[in-house]
Amino acid sequence: MSYQEEYKQKLTTADEAVKTVKSGDWLDYGWSVCSPNALDKALAARAGELTDVKVRGGILTRRPAIFDVPDAPAHFTWNSWHMSGIERKAVGEGIAYYIPLRYSELPGYYRNCIKSLDVAMFQVAPMDEHGWFNFGPGGSHLKAVCEVAKKVIVEVNRNVPVCLGGFDNCVHIDDVDMVVEGKNPPMEELGGSGALSDIDMAVARLVVPEIPDGACLQLGIGSMPNAIGKMIAESELKDLGVHTEMYVDAFVEMAAAGKLSCLRKPIDRGRQVYAFAAGSQKLYDYLNNNPACMAAPVSYVNDIARVSSIDNFISINGAVDIDLFGQVSSESSGVHHISGAGGQQDFVMGAYLSKGGKSFICCSSTVTNKKTGEKTSRIRPTLLEGSVATCTRTNLHYLVTEYGMVNVKGLATWQRAEALIGIANPIFRDQLIAEAEKMHIWRRSNKI
Repeated sequence: MSYQEEYKQKLTTADEAVKTVKSGDWLDYGWSVCSPNALDKALAARAGELTDVKVRGGILTRRPAIFDVPDAPAHFTWNSWHMSGIERKAVGEGIAYYIPLRYSELPGYYRNCIKSLDVAMFQVAPMDEHGWFNFGPGGSHLKAVCEVAKKVIVEVNRNVPVCLGGFDNCVHIDDVDMVVEGKNPPMEELGGSGALSDIDMAVARLVVPEIPDGACLQLGIGSMPNAIGKMIAESELKDLGVHTEMYVDAFVEMAAAGKLSCLRKPIDRGRQVYAFAAGSQKLYDYLNNNPACMAAPVSYVNDIARVSSIDNFISINGAVDIDLFGQVSSESSGVHHISGAGGQQDFVMGAYLSKGGKSFICCSSTVTNKKTGEKTSRIRPTLLEGSVATCTRTNLHYLVTEYGMVNVKGLATWQRAEALIGIANPIFRDQLIAEAEKMHIWRRSNKI
């Protein structure tokens, strides 16, 4: 039987495909921009027939239809590996919950720890002549998902870019149970490529001079890492490499500016390596069938040993809060969940262990409450009760705000307090000094 004949045999409608989902099942929605569309809507239409369907996914860029059915929590529970704003809102609605993890371990979670996965469904690029469906920009861990799932349903979308890679970036028709042809909606876009704020520019002006020619870059999720990437594109830097968990628009700008040769890397020379991608249509167009880019599983990309083997590795990530001990919370504010651990721990450690490498945690010095207009310091005496320490005080390397940059490695508690208060917003420094004194991590001889 030819691959095309096998394709026709497995081709069905979204309504028919979702009939395989039963009450109590565990279901996987793939990852980010490749979450299902037609299948999601068909499943939502069956909500009245289903209870306690547990769904895994992450970094949603579109609110799923299953979130909007009547009494959604009775029918569906969303379990997120990393939360976007859509999922964060769903937490308050009683629909969504977070699954703690180091993102690099995710393929291993499926292969070694997850005992129940009944159905997997996600969008893919059209099948090629050899019978393969490309995972597109949502590859990440989907090969492991396909290996474990009892049923694999792919939703073909002609707008999913073909993301070339080294391995684990496709699933074969032989390993697919059902094929659904969707309505080919455009890829969902993820923001973060707007105009730079004054604070973004101030932080970027501190970080970019620390990056040498030939460095290898990782940018985290958020406006500030993306802003720094844009400034790199406008800099005089050259021969840069890319080895990043998430591929964002800033890399496209760097490539267009001729910054990314990737020739000084000891591994995957000449290729920009990433685990998944989300951004503008310009980004998806750039990735499509581009041999300069290499999609690989997150267990490969985020591996600390691999990251640390690349000289001059530069890791740039954001944060929610930092305390005077150097603990960084990047996933929650108190018990209010915001995102997830992602790969921050892996890249903070991997970059520091790299010869000439540097890890930067970058954030604005303050945050403003959108409802009350109250401004608070991101640098706090201690993390809010319930906050999760994403980066421990022993892992932190460089911390950057618009008021300065500090390397905390080797600093005693009183030195850290002094250094961190020194890059806090001046309106909060006296208050932070008073709190540091109460915690016995302040010396009166210190000068700020």
